[in-house]
Amino acid sequence: MNNLLIVEPVTGSISTFLNSIMSGIGDWGLKLMGGIAALIIGLWLIRLVMKAIGKAFDVRHIDESLKPFLLTIIAFGLKFLLFISIAGIIGVPTASFAALVAGIGIAIGAAFNGSLGHLASGVMILIFRPFKIGDLVEIDGTLGTVKEISVFVTILETFQNKTEIIPNGTITDGKITNITKKGELRVDMFFNIRYNADLKKAKTIIEKAMADDQFVMNEHPALVKVNNLTESTIELIALPYAKVANYWEVYWGTREHILLALSEAGFEAPHPQRVVTMNS
Repeated sequence: MNNLLIVEPVTGSISTFLNSIMSGIGDWGLKLMGGIAALIIGLWLIRLVMKAIGKAFDVRHIDESLKPFLLTIIAFGLKFLLFISIAGIIGVPTASFAALVAGIGIAIGAAFNGSLGHLASGVMILIFRPFKIGDLVEIDGTLGTVKEISVFVTILETFQNKTEIIPNGTITDGKITNITKKGELRVDMFFNIRYNADLKKAKTIIEKAMADDQFVMNEHPALVKVNNLTESTIELIALPYAKVANYWEVYWGTREHILLALSEAGFEAPHPQRVVTMNS
């Protein structure tokens, strides 16, 4: 009889324990299934939303270099909110989860302090767009065509066929010269003639050489002016305009044509001169 009295409470306790475990597993299993269902449906909805946003960007003609970055940020934000919601469905305290994510974010930020600076600079470049892909720019002393703009670096292709990878932080901290922005450029070229040379004739020859050059723009007057007077030469400056695509044709080709035309007209290269007086 005594044994029976002992066994019954023990059996009841085990039964209660097992029932509580099964009940807990059942509740957690339902929550897990609900979380999985929410994940599947949420990702599907996010995909639809991102397609709609992408079409809206196309309609509004968002810059091609800015669009991928914006889509990535929006998709990341939506997925983060989805995972927070799923954590709440499963039973994870969202406040604790948010604190954990914040702690991880602070740790990552401290570890990648410099990279985050480049990221912020990349965002500024993509939003304010001081240049775009295909522009001819001078950045940090490097002249080249913009081939790629990412959130961390900008890639230039130089005229020497070099690929320059410049951190975005360096770009926003320095001077940016966008040569393509206006679509046309003035090409300043300097020429020296002797003091006893025919100045008017030299200017006429330079003006004709520029007028006959197919790469010099006719929309702007190609001026020739006296720029400086040195000890032994008169320095002339020619100011032709060129399309960006023809810049180097004018910078090198037109300059050579002018020098040849001056040489053929009998204008010799000036040499240093010095007057010496003798006192008797």
